[in-house]
Amino acid sequence: MFKNIAGLGSMLRHAQQLGGQLKNLSEEMKQRRATGSAGGGMVEVEINGLIEVLRCTVDEQLLVQQDKELLEDLIAAAVNQAIVKGKQLHADAMKDLTGGIDLPGLQEAIGRFTGAGGAPAATDDEDETREV
Repeated sequence: MFKNIAGLGSMLRHAQQLGGQLKNLSEEMKQRRATGSAGGGMVEVEINGLIEVLRCTVDEQLLVQQDKELLEDLIAAAVNQAIVKGKQLHADAMKDLTGGIDLPGLQEAIGRFTGAGGAPAATDDEDETREV
């Protein structure tokens, strides 16, 4: 019986340590960057690990064409690609934080804590993901 209590105490200490690390996660995610692009790089969107859009660039050629629908589609595609990569940044940070242990529901809980919830999705390797 006391063996089980000792195990529970150890688990609670680990949870407290994890809680302290989670407080730093939000600030760390602000420093990480992910970029999505569309139209062969004619539209680029940069976000941070909290899925906040930091920058959007549009190639002059798109503006000259004056094709509003195309521009809107490319911006949406670039933003969506950046979001996928931002979620992957978040998933990678969680993997580092938990030592690679998959804890069910932790990603969603952390997402609520940092404001960047959701499950990670696959990324396209042609665009960059970096830490600042």
